[in-house]
Amino acid sequence: MFSLKVFLVTFVSLIVSSLAKSNLSEVTYDGRSLFINGKRELFYSGSIHYTRSTPEMWPDLLDKAKRGGINVIQTYIFWNAHEPEKGQFKFDPTNYDVVRFLKLIQDRGMYVTLRVGPFIQAEWNHGGLPYWLREVPNIIFRSNNDPFKKYMQEYVTSVIVKMKEEKLFASQGGPIILSQIENEYNHIQLAYDEEGDNYVQWAARMAVGLDTGVPWIMCKQRDAPDPVINACNGRHCGDTFSGPNKPYKPQIWTENWTAQYRVFGDPPSQRSAEDIAFSIVRFFSKNGSLVNYYMYHGGTNFGRTSSAFSTTRYYDEAPLDEYGLQRDPKWGHLRDGHRAINLCKKVLLFGTSSVTKLTEFNEVITFEKGDGCVAFLTNNHTKVDTTINFKGTDYFLPPRSISILGDCKNVIYNTQLIASQHNSRNFKRSKLANNHKWEMYVEEIPTTLQLKPDKNAPAELYSMLKDMTDYAWFTTSVELGPEDFPKKDGTSPVIRILSLGHSLCAYVNGEYIGSGHGSHEEKAFEFQKPVKFRIGTNHISILGSTVGLPDSGAYMEHRYAGPKSITILGLNTGTIDVTHNGWGHQVGLQGEKLEIFTEAGSKKVQWSPATGPAPGLRWYKTHFTTPEGRDPVAIRMTGMGKGMVFINGNNIGRYWMSYLSPLGKPTQADYHIPRSFLNPRDNLLVVLEEEPGSPDQVVINTVDRNTICSFITENHPPNVNSWEVKGQKLKPIDDTPPEAGATLICPDRNKITAVEFASFGDPSGVCGEYVLGKCNAPNSKQIIEQECLGKDSCFVPLSKFNNAVDCKGVIKTLAVQVNCGSPSAAMR
Repeated sequence: MFSLKVFLVTFVSLIVSSLAKSNLSEVTYDGRSLFINGKRELFYSGSIHYTRSTPEMWPDLLDKAKRGGINVIQTYIFWNAHEPEKGQFKFDPTNYDVVRFLKLIQDRGMYVTLRVGPFIQAEWNHGGLPYWLREVPNIIFRSNNDPFKKYMQEYVTSVIVKMKEEKLFASQGGPIILSQIENEYNHIQLAYDEEGDNYVQWAARMAVGLDTGVPWIMCKQRDAPDPVINACNGRHCGDTFSGPNKPYKPQIWTENWTAQYRVFGDPPSQRSAEDIAFSIVRFFSKNGSLVNYYMYHGGTNFGRTSSAFSTTRYYDEAPLDEYGLQRDPKWGHLRDGHRAINLCKKVLLFGTSSVTKLTEFNEVITFEKGDGCVAFLTNNHTKVDTTINFKGTDYFLPPRSISILGDCKNVIYNTQLIASQHNSRNFKRSKLANNHKWEMYVEEIPTTLQLKPDKNAPAELYSMLKDMTDYAWFTTSVELGPEDFPKKDGTSPVIRILSLGHSLCAYVNGEYIGSGHGSHEEKAFEFQKPVKFRIGTNHISILGSTVGLPDSGAYMEHRYAGPKSITILGLNTGTIDVTHNGWGHQVGLQGEKLEIFTEAGSKKVQWSPATGPAPGLRWYKTHFTTPEGRDPVAIRMTGMGKGMVFINGNNIGRYWMSYLSPLGKPTQADYHIPRSFLNPRDNLLVVLEEEPGSPDQVVINTVDRNTICSFITENHPPNVNSWEVKGQKLKPIDDTPPEAGATLICPDRNKITAVEFASFGDPSGVCGEYVLGKCNAPNSKQIIEQECLGKDSCFVPLSKFNNAVDCKGVIKTLAVQVNCGSPSAAMR
């Protein structure tokens, strides 16, 4: 009996061991592609950072990414998130649980590119480097500097050891197929001369020596040492990337920017779905192996995690917006692009390519293998459409577009002609969450009576704060006599403060006199305001603040902030320089120290009713009911200036409504409140306001994308879903001739409750703002209602409108806008 048990245990162990080994993946490469277990593959990757969304959001984000055709998730590891204190590495499940995040990716059958850093930039505080690193004696960041290399190696080793312990590398059966060391170092390498070159060589050797079993990459690093692969970052790597530095390395694109990250003061900026689609199709047509969308979901810079002047919202224009909602047509059009390329994958990976240049702007790239043939017809002119004759057939191409002919005959995708749906985002005032009764706590303005001078001149701000808070007080006092003041009425002395950044609020004798700030491009600024000084002792109090630490450039360890020079101008006795007058200092605010943004902390101070506008510095408090439904939640900070927002003790980030863009509007007005931050019913909302403001207009909204649209012309090809590959040949699905038409799919299993716009003819506009043209089929809305109303999805081919209208001299177009809602709403 004993021997039988031993046999069974041994047998089971062998099976388990065999299964484990069968899950291991060997990742190799050559000049054409990466291999997974000897099989060539193409990769569509999306950046999603575990630090910029809540764990509760991760499953939905990853599911939507996979449905969008993504098979790799790229993420950084954030050094200052995992080692905020020197020598104390944190990979715990309560905060920034990267291990859980990576395992969720693996559960969905996707791979991972792990960007270890240690420098990441990423518009993240200090570029991911922990603040304590700045205080290491004789350190020079990102150079062949022994102190920096010591701590960098300890950090990178700790990350790799943790990944190995969790068996997360593909060589162990995990999802990680690529790792990255350093980040865009070519930008600053010349600043360090030979020490920069030596640092690159050392970093590569160190990384490869950690024996992960998967390839390492460096982005924007032309001289990446073997076997490290140099990769491209940019908007159009299909044309701008000179290629890997060795012929046996594949073409990898680590950052295809899906938008432009925003800083406070920026106007809105977009990158169209069409331009991104053009860039990826171009890249794969020129033997690309992997493209990564940076970002696929940007998310939120919660708390104080954003870099200098970067907004709290991050890459909201990505395929999945800040709230995790699908931004169409970007999400859908790129998904269709992935499907089209996958239909051609075998020929692309194993076929022989050729390029035929037709004109300065037009070319044809073909891939052929046996009976398989794929063609990419390119019109690179930005304004003029064209017709290309290929193999005896004419093909229309809009400006700046590529058509994929999946069999060198049928157009299965055009980068400019979007067959997928569009949508529009809606912010709806919550019915439950806006019955606010605001109270306020006035932060004490300290003077030299409380903060005795401890330094001759104002201390440097970064070194004072040590990245523990945004705020520090600087106090001094000055004696003025009757002889100092101008005799003429209406003339006041002026205080001038030269600051190295980032912002300040100034008080004289406890009275608020104004605020000033720098910008992302120029942190330093000059603040000047007239002041009503008094005869006798005058107390000057300056609240200096940072808006995140810098995240880029050479010699980051030598950046400085805070008041540098303070003078009083316009006195009868001349200008007084009080810079070296003796200054008192205080790090942080009283409300921060008492944590009055929490339920327990809020009981430690006396609150009073908030009525109307008030000068800063104030804390505002109210309670609100959890918003109805399950849609994401946002708070709109109308009427406020600059500060932070706390929900049930959670800091959701910095707001800055008073910093207007050139368009006269705040760069960001709406701030994400994750559902997981909310209680089942009652919630505490606390706002720290630095400047004059009133919370009366603050509104809590729910967010949806239930307005969906389609815009299809007679030049559009059928949706790529109309095609499949059978027996290595491209065929219509079910042998049904493909048709172009409007595809509408409601999110979250909702139903189409109303047709808000429908026109077949020459309508124009964008989703949410369509307008009729001069030509319109009168039964357009009736046809759409018959086909779509009450359904969760519908397809309306253009053939439904045959002979519906005679539009001469125009490209006939179908524009549709519908609203989605709950099934009960659809029945009413």
